[in-house]
Amino acid sequence: MSEKDAIELVKKSLEMGVNFFDTAPNYGKGTSELRLGKALKEVDRDKIVINTKFGHKDTGGINYESDYIRESLEGSLRRLQTDYVDSLIIHNPPFEYLDGNKTDHYEILEKLKGEGKIKAYGASLDTYNEMKLLMETTGSKVIEAFFNIFSQDTAKAFEMAKENEVAIIVKIPLDSGWLTGRYDENSQFNDIRKRWSKEDKKVRADLVEKVKKIIPDENRIVQTSIAFCLAYDAVSTVIPGNKSIQQLMSNVESTEEPMPKELIYKLEDFYKTEVEPIKLSW
Repeated sequence: MSEKDAIELVKKSLEMGVNFFDTAPNYGKGTSELRLGKALKEVDRDKIVINTKFGHKDTGGINYESDYIRESLEGSLRRLQTDYVDSLIIHNPPFEYLDGNKTDHYEILEKLKGEGKIKAYGASLDTYNEMKLLMETTGSKVIEAFFNIFSQDTAKAFEMAKENEVAIIVKIPLDSGWLTGRYDENSQFNDIRKRWSKEDKKVRADLVEKVKKIIPDENRIVQTSIAFCLAYDAVSTVIPGNKSIQQLMSNVESTEEPMPKELIYKLEDFYKTEVEPIKLSW
């Protein structure tokens, strides 16, 4: 996507009422933050929420060491052309970095919060156990949680998040594209998804077909999948991502009607009976 198209997409999202923007230094090797900064430059800063990350570098590679937090954040602020971000989260860190009793990461994050450079901090996580440890040992108030129809383990921490007033940002709500209904067992991938074997793809394709039989309209699997994530009180927002105006409109459409509780229960039962027992690979 060109910079011009990316900026137009952000501006269109603003027109449609979107006010939350998720980015990271390594997205496009820094270009995501740069483009977002240009697109939001003239927007009232108090009207938007920006979440960025720490751990994956804009130059490639990773650095989770605590003494790199400030440098990483300062780089993000420069690219975003802003004095602060609303939240800074550690980008899928190893488990040992989640225990606030064993690392000084959260002391540094508290200092940055005191300086007004961030309003809140947390981590991007994939499991209930990770979320539980983070909330029990740190002052984190934001968690980007891996949650969708096929991956519901993190939902076990939703009640704890509400009790601790921790905001949940749902990531990967469309299961890296599977819950768009566009892929099948013969689909080929040239990105990180190429890790899936032929058998992995067949399993996911079969699950997609089962989901289509549960929902009222299989042609609205995208909207249903996003609406499912939004149906939980603990969830503050969902970040499905979009590369076109058409995708943006489809994603926003997911917010128009609340999901019936009966359908929520059916999809929860589907996970418990069809997905959880097979330990779906990721």
